Amino acid sequence: MTEQQPTGPLGGLLVADFSRILAGPYATMLLADLGADVIKVEGPRGDDTRTWMPPVRDGESTYYLGINRGKRSVQLDLGDEHDLRLARELARRADVLLENFRPGGLDRYGLDYDSVRAANEGIIYASISGFGTGAGAKVPGYDLMVQAMSGLMSLTGDPDGPPYRAGISVFDVMAGNHVLIGILAALRHRDRTGRGQRVEVNLLSSALSGLVNHSSAYAAGGVVPYRMGNAHPSVFPYEPLPTADNDIIIAAANDGQFRKLCDVLGIPEIGTDPRFARNADRTERRDELRPILTEQLAKRGAVEWFELLVDAGVPSGPINTIDGGFAMAERFELDPIVDVGAGDRVIPTTRNPIRFSETPVSYRLAPPRPDEHGAELRAWLEDEDATDA
Repeated sequence: MTEQQPTGPLGGLLVADFSRILAGPYATMLLADLGADVIKVEGPRGDDTRTWMPPVRDGESTYYLGINRGKRSVQLDLGDEHDLRLARELARRADVLLENFRPGGLDRYGLDYDSVRAANEGIIYASISGFGTGAGAKVPGYDLMVQAMSGLMSLTGDPDGPPYRAGISVFDVMAGNHVLIGILAALRHRDRTGRGQRVEVNLLSSALSGLVNHSSAYAAGGVVPYRMGNAHPSVFPYEPLPTADNDIIIAAANDGQFRKLCDVLGIPEIGTDPRFARNADRTERRDELRPILTEQLAKRGAVEWFELLVDAGVPSGPINTIDGGFAMAERFELDPIVDVGAGDRVIPTTRNPIRFSETPVSYRLAPPRPDEHGAELRAWLEDEDATDA
């Protein structure tokens, strides 16, 4: 078998990835970026996202390609005795196991936490569910459901319009990041004590944590927030405002930034006006202040205002489509696209946002085809003397 050279801060870490769809694969992709050797275990039908298309690249789902780089794939049928033995052996050898089956779904295969820990005391066993292992265990977890059930959709959209979902599966991504934090913390604990542990994350808890100020408004203040369109409940201006051509985002989140905004707009007296000098006053009188700002903004276009405001230290930005977002990242020298793979299979993917000064992110492998590494991984798992995957 080809040896996986340890690279990155997690080099040498073996991850058994029994997850599918988004939250789990996103987390394990980030682990692979950081140097871990991630083995993606798929059932006979493969990961569902392989079929989520269009869009496609050379016949493959771009959804799947976007969250599975850096991994090796083996297809194992857990209903087959031989394949199940290999899956258990992988769990025995792994440093980390991540799964997002329905709670209790792996029990009948002997791949539950207690069974795996009995054979592998140091295992970090991470589970992602929709609604936890208690009364919510029977409810399937999908991001759209959680956007609705958590209250996010009640906050999204025009005040007089219907609730809207966010444009991405925001809580799947958030739960993926939360479970990654939990895994890294558990690894640190294992470094100190030699003991593994179970890490559990559920989408609803991630959602309520991720609603931050809105969650706090209810938990600490007894206030139920409501839809405000693009407006912010506690800061103004912090929303899109019209210019001579397109809207521009202005996020003057403190009094100093507001004064700079007024200076750029040619109305410095408004920046010190007692009606608007403090954020609380601006927020309370937003309907009075907004027309004053938009009258000045109508004198130039959004791009011109963006250049002037940024030069003055006022947070602002144009409202781009996705291609514009990538173009902006290129302009700022962030190199947002990286190619992974080699030869006839090179896949452009979105750069990992973390940068290290000593242990750079690794982009070793293209997103695997179904069972692409199955033969070598089965041989390794069947070799009782093998130590390196």
